[in-house]
Amino acid sequence: MAGTASTLIKSGILLTMDSQRGDLPRGDLLIEGDRIADIGANLAAPAAAQTIDASGMIVMPGLVNAHQHTWQTGIRGIAGDWTLFDYGKNMHAGLATRYTSDDIYIANLIGALNQINGGVTTLFDWCHNNPTPDHSDRAIDALEEAGIRAVFGHGTPKPRLSKAGVPTDDYLHPEDEVKRLRQGRLADDDALVTMALCIRGPDLASYEATAHDIGLARKYGLIASFHIGGRMPFNRKTPDGIFRLQSAGLLGPHINVVHGNKLGDEELGILVDAGASFTLTPEVEMQMGHGLPLTGRILALGARPSIGIDVESNIGGELLWAARFALQLQRGVDNIAVNTNGKEVAGVSIHARRALEWATIDGARALDMEDKVGSLVPGKQADVILIRADDLNLFPCHDPVETVLFHSNSANVDTAIIGGKVLKRAGKLLYPGLEQKKAALAESGARLLREHTGR
Repeated sequence: MAGTASTLIKSGILLTMDSQRGDLPRGDLLIEGDRIADIGANLAAPAAAQTIDASGMIVMPGLVNAHQHTWQTGIRGIAGDWTLFDYGKNMHAGLATRYTSDDIYIANLIGALNQINGGVTTLFDWCHNNPTPDHSDRAIDALEEAGIRAVFGHGTPKPRLSKAGVPTDDYLHPEDEVKRLRQGRLADDDALVTMALCIRGPDLASYEATAHDIGLARKYGLIASFHIGGRMPFNRKTPDGIFRLQSAGLLGPHINVVHGNKLGDEELGILVDAGASFTLTPEVEMQMGHGLPLTGRILALGARPSIGIDVESNIGGELLWAARFALQLQRGVDNIAVNTNGKEVAGVSIHARRALEWATIDGARALDMEDKVGSLVPGKQADVILIRADDLNLFPCHDPVETVLFHSNSANVDTAIIGGKVLKRAGKLLYPGLEQKKAALAESGARLLREHTGR
């Protein structure tokens, strides 16, 4: 690899999140180009390699945020008291309709930079506010400019009224736009920004539209992700949708289910058996009335969840907090079940490492990126973060897994590296001109809220 830039990370506490390699209480990690070249003790630095002293730091794979509507970054802090009904009325029928493509750009840029700042190196940007091609293009522009590894999830533009006599339930995901992106700027599955389809699915669309959209995802080799189970089953547009999709052979590992709280046991079993992935956003689900997260139910079926933030319009963007919340909530549910049976809790039902896996390797699996990211393994992409274990809120670090999961936040992330490129160092993002971009975000959000409220 002559001529390839190298970085040697030395003397860190290595959490590989790889079941075969385990952890190293003190070790080195060598990056060559955009990939991890070696992991071990006392590795020699290649000539002209950059060396990062990781003494007193935890070195681990970058986090994977498997679900975020990043376009809402500019209107943070408005939805903390909203139910799901409030969200639909105020966000999708109101605020979303006022977004320009530049609003999408600045929200995605700052949202992605915030994720990097918090140690997220891979983001599923579930973009369901893209009424024009320019909205989609500017969303992608922002992800590329931020430098984050991202899956751009092209969402279905949702007309408020029937269009050309076609009921909104039957509105199809636009193939011409999918083709334009998939055969154009998002054609390369090895690029930093790749593509998925974010379809409405059986909660929001007719069976025919859902089947069409899943077929479209298959045609272009894309994951099909949809929200389901945030509503009561009798409110679904296609109550028997999962069963019909199974009969038609349209379910499989290419399906990503978001939320799913009120799925029936049989439906859930069908999806697990088909190899579908599941992404949970527990804090939003608890607030907005979706119901208890699926965590325990899918674990009991042998599946593994991934974790997402969902919407920064009402919660913070810290993925470690989301994983921690998911873990403690499920532990609480499990403990209550034990107590209800007249017994004392003898041990926790889920260990901390498992929850950290949800935010790393399990997130990578959900995005079909397990061979690229989610663990520290030679040959994988060099998506690596360093957490200062000697910070006041973390020190002393007796168990690095528990230190990361239960105590860490974005302020403890010293370094973030994506594809071998250092994007945060010594606790500071390296993106230039951040203050000007923040000002643009504030202006965008203020204008959107003024237009929405009329004040």
